[in-house]
This record gives sequence, C-alpha cells and structure tokens, in this order.
Amino acid sequence: MTEPTAHQKAEALTQEQVADYLRSNPDFFIEQDELLRSLTLPHDSGRAISLVERQVHLFREQRDTLRHELVELVSIARHNDRLFEKSKRLLMLIIEARSLNDMAAAIDDSIRGDFGLDASSVILFTNATLPTSPEGALQVVAPDVAHKRLGNLLDGQRAVCGQFRDSERAFLFPDRDEPIASVALVPLRTDKLMGVFAVGSRQSGYFDESMGSLFLTYISDTLSRLLPPILQRHTSIEPVTDIVAESR
Repeated sequence: MTEPTAHQKAEALTQEQVADYLRSNPDFFIEQDELLRSLTLPHDSGRAISLVERQVHLFREQRDTLRHELVELVSIARHNDRLFEKSKRLLMLIIEARSLNDMAAAIDDSIRGDFGLDASSVILFTNATLPTSPEGALQVVAPDVAHKRLGNLLDGQRAVCGQFRDSERAFLFPDRDEPIASVALVPLRTDKLMGVFAVGSRQSGYFDESMGSLFLTYISDTLSRLLPPILQRHTSIEPVTDIVAESR
C-alpha cells in the first residue's frame, strides 16, 4: 500500500468514525453552541443561499464584530487604569512638595519617566518676586508677557492640543536641545487665570485636537488648588492675576 493510499484510507476511516459517533449520539450538538457557530453547512441550492444560512452568516459577522469591540474596550480600560495609577503617583508627589521648584521637578520627572513624554512646563503668571529663582520646568512671567507670547491660547477653559507656532513652543519649553513638535496646554485657573501647565512631544502628530486630555485636566485642577496657598507663602503680593482683564 503506497503512502498516499494509506493516508486516504486513514482519513476516510477517521471521517467514518466521526459519522458513526454522531449517529450513536444524536443529541451531541445540544450543548455545543460554540461549535455550531463555527461550523459551515452549505445548502445544495446553486447560487442561491437559504434564509437560515444567511442568518447564520450575519450572526457570525456580528459575533466577530462584538468580539473585536470587546477586545478594544478591555485594552482601553487597561490603558486608562495604568494612566490613573501614574496620575495618582504624580499627584501624591505634588501634594508632598515643599516648594514650587520641588513641585515642578516632581512634575517634570513624572511626565518624562512615567508618561514617556519629552517635556513639561509649569508657567505662573504673576508680578511677584519669588525668594528663589525658578528651576527646571518652572517659569514665572508677568501676565502681560504671557498674553503677548501665547495670545488666544489662554482664552479657553479646557486643554488645547496641537503643533502650535514656533514662538509659542519656544516660550513654553525654553532651552530645549531637541525641538518640541506638538503640545498639550491646560490653563491653571481658580476664579482667575494664574498660569498654564504644558506637556510636549517631539512627535509632530502626538497631540492633536481630537485627543482626550482627561488626565491633564485632572492634574491641572489639582495644581490650580495647591498653587495659590504656596504662592502666598512665598510672595508678598497677591499671586493670582486676571490676565484677561489686564490685557484689555
């Protein structure tokens, strides 16, 4: 017996065994829903297909779509969970900071390390003189200077994402060896505008207008509440300045 003949005989024998088993166990498929969904049972009807076959085909397509959506939802949930943990760690560091420079350093370390971005910046708008010079990611500028450099980026209440102009990126992230290509900027507000929190990436398409900014808003809301008392401890004049009112 040649090898192909032996293979054909074994295959035919296997099929016959399966058929004999099904004949002996006619209720086998009653509890095999998943197996039934994966089986293909074409009807001998030429080019036409039966209604049942069409319904089964649509059901399988729907099942595959739902599985794909479920996988995406699980992936998004895991991503958001990791993002929340990183944000929580950052906020704990911000709360424990002893000074403005410590706060800015904690933000910069977390944004670069935990979040994997290329730059961060905290810019405070005040005419006050700080007892120590700003370091790292912290800048302190006069409100009129900030409005002149950032313009209508300061008008909104929510995060602004995009590539921004060269002059705006240079103002937000000075002394950068490699230029920042895209930016997410969030205003720091209580009842008035007191500064901005910005993060940047060297990838030109990393931040765009359609992306979510929940974690940035979460961090900026916390900063907006922690900064005023810290500024009041370290300055002799009112730190919060209404930049919109001053610009008019």
